[in-house]
Amino acid sequence: MIDILYQDRELAVCRKPAGLLSQDGPGDTLPSQLRAQLGGEIFPVHRLDREAGGVMVYARTSRAAGALSGAISRGEFRKEYLCIARGRPEKEEGSYRDLLLHDKSRNKSFVVQRTRGGVKEALLDYRLLAERDGLALVLVRLHTGRTHQIRVQFASRGTPLVGDGKYGGGSGGMALWSWALAFPHPNGKPMAFRALPEGEVWIRFAGELSVLK
Repeated sequence: MIDILYQDRELAVCRKPAGLLSQDGPGDTLPSQLRAQLGGEIFPVHRLDREAGGVMVYARTSRAAGALSGAISRGEFRKEYLCIARGRPEKEEGSYRDLLLHDKSRNKSFVVQRTRGGVKEALLDYRLLAERDGLALVLVRLHTGRTHQIRVQFASRGTPLVGDGKYGGGSGGMALWSWALAFPHPNGKPMAFRALPEGEVWIRFAGELSVLK
């Protein structure tokens, strides 16, 4: 059963379990589970990596899908993530701006040094929340939504996310969570939702996370 944080006739906000595909695809996916649970159609409007969990919004009508997609393109979605990195960022807070190239055949993104076909700019802000046992709990605000953006931008600086085997963070559950999402409802009303991360990987920072409630 998917945890529904909010629903109406236009949209549904839920807590995505880590390990479940956020888009339509083969096998069991979050959209297919939402259709079975809520009835009617579900339209994905943004993505979250399969290995990550956290807050997502789905449209329930084509009109709402268009409105939410338009809000995303206008930069009206505010997305904040929590992650645990191996090592620590050089500064306690700052911004990462990179050029990223996504290799679709390998489903992997890379930081590159010059603009060419397929290269897109990636920008995020971060703030260090806590450190323990060589690991860092970090709050991230995304300004762009590139494939694997947080994962590759942190890994390229020698601080891969815990459990992110694709980018050098080792095995186990990946410590990346969509914890806060704010956007305009299709009717114009501001909406905002938060959900703290779940899973064993987050236990070592349970005290710091509880303060964020």
